[in-house]
Amino acid sequence: MADITKSEILNTLKKLNDPNLKTDHLTLNSIKDFSLEKDSLKIEISIPSAEGRIEKKSYEKMVDAIKREHSSLKEIHLNVQSIKPIVSTHQDPKKDKLLPEVKNTIAVASGKGGVGKSTVAVNVAVALAKDGAKVGLIDADIYGPSIPLMLGVQQKPKVFKTESGMKMEPVLSYGIKLISIGFLVDDKAPVIWRGPMASGAIKQFMADVVWGELDYLVFDMPPGTGDIQLTLVQTVPLTGAVIVTTPQEVALIDARKALKMFNRVNVPVLGIVENMSYFIAPDTGNRYDIFGAGGGEKLSEELQTTFLGSIPIDARIREGGDKGVPIIHDDPDTKHAAAIMDITHNIVEQVNIRNSKSTGKVEILLGNND
Repeated sequence: MADITKSEILNTLKKLNDPNLKTDHLTLNSIKDFSLEKDSLKIEISIPSAEGRIEKKSYEKMVDAIKREHSSLKEIHLNVQSIKPIVSTHQDPKKDKLLPEVKNTIAVASGKGGVGKSTVAVNVAVALAKDGAKVGLIDADIYGPSIPLMLGVQQKPKVFKTESGMKMEPVLSYGIKLISIGFLVDDKAPVIWRGPMASGAIKQFMADVVWGELDYLVFDMPPGTGDIQLTLVQTVPLTGAVIVTTPQEVALIDARKALKMFNRVNVPVLGIVENMSYFIAPDTGNRYDIFGAGGGEKLSEELQTTFLGSIPIDARIREGGDKGVPIIHDDPDTKHAAAIMDITHNIVEQVNIRNSKSTGKVEILLGNND
């Protein structure tokens, strides 16, 4: 029987996706050491994980798959290490010109209102900051700005003059930089603007706000697929979009439209978040699927995108938004906060995958090739 070559092992690894990141290890550039001596194989893999978690059983399946394809191997040593991910950068000249110090731009969107999109955007932004990232948040919902209330901010941004014109300094809250039309108008007065004025405000929030260095700039989008969405995607290339829905069909119909809109304008969809997924009765512990079950996951399968996770209904999430204290900060040890943190980590993983694919570069640290 002919000896196994490293090329054959690599071809096998190309077929095996990481169980958490859903992408093969060659694309992820996670293979840090690789050696093959006769019938003994050693592989070292470093996996980016904000939680430092490694599911041993998942990688045992990887070893079994290698054994099936290369039965003559007597020893397979797989060493998997968890590393805190370095924030990848979405490389695009147009983005770099408008937002030179911002690494990634993420839109949190929905097809319809009332699905908790702003709640998801706020808690994800705070979760990113808790993980050590530098985060900005733009309240792009001009007609219904809710970020000032949900983050407990009342002060106005500072305005100052520069050589290039008047600039604004974003407001700070929970470790993130914020801007919202709600900071600039009377909170009791409606914003009665035509589309071009609203779109102009979004452009100003990017060009005339001194954001400084950011790992992530999150946009809390208005519901639907209108002027503001088109203005944003035409003004700055987005790293990706996150679609928020609830399980019932009436929400899924509009979520489907929102996702397809981003596809049509060439914005990668990072995945779907299902909010208000179910309710756990505090007195009995029974689960109730008030709005149906599994809609977000089915939609992600239908449209071939990632299901980022689900968030249950809980009064503490609503109360946190009303009080300006996000649950991810106020009650981080709850299952609900853990669900939001998992979703945040999944978004980061998808961003890293998209950025690695867009560069077209894959570097693998191996021993001498055959």
